[in-house]
Amino acid sequence: MLAPGFADPVHDAQGTFRAVMDALARPGLLQRLDAGLEPPAPLTPELAAIALALTDADTPVWLDAGLAAAPEVAAYLRFHTGAPLTDDPARAAFALIRDPARCPPLARFAQGTPAYPDTATTLVLALDTITSGEGLHLAGPGINGMMRIALTPLPDSFVAQRAENRAGFPLGIDLILTAPGRVAGLPRSTAVTEG
Repeated sequence: MLAPGFADPVHDAQGTFRAVMDALARPGLLQRLDAGLEPPAPLTPELAAIALALTDADTPVWLDAGLAAAPEVAAYLRFHTGAPLTDDPARAAFALIRDPARCPPLARFAQGTPAYPDTATTLVLALDTITSGEGLHLAGPGINGMMRIALTPLPDSFVAQRAENRAGFPLGIDLILTAPGRVAGLPRSTAVTEG
């Protein structure tokens, strides 16, 4: 039996969209994300909510190995969003990452083009925890001075990959970071350094 989507599709999608946009406009600042979903494992409620709110038939989605190995996840996303699934991360508009520690290198995803930087892949990571006030240093547009945020788990060489990603601005990927009941953003314009 297919798990249900949003109880109130319009209101719930708008609330999720607003939380994600606020997170990207204020990098590193945690936003509440009350998904109210029970998607098939290993898809988290937060990953599901963002997929339901932001993807459609025109936005190819790439799933990491754990998500791709669960046919119920593909069926859930296809039914509720109509989004086509792709095996090629460079062709994805969105990438859902359930196991951030094993996330492919950021350079493997679409970086956009000079004429269309918005065609870059947006990565949505399901973290165990996001903690404000410690960890990585963030600076850039939308941040007053500097902000600190701890993200667990992260892939190896995350800070170096982010620096390389930012060096190509306006090209590069954006990250939407989720944890239970929370969402934060790391757009490509944000500088990330070790704490």
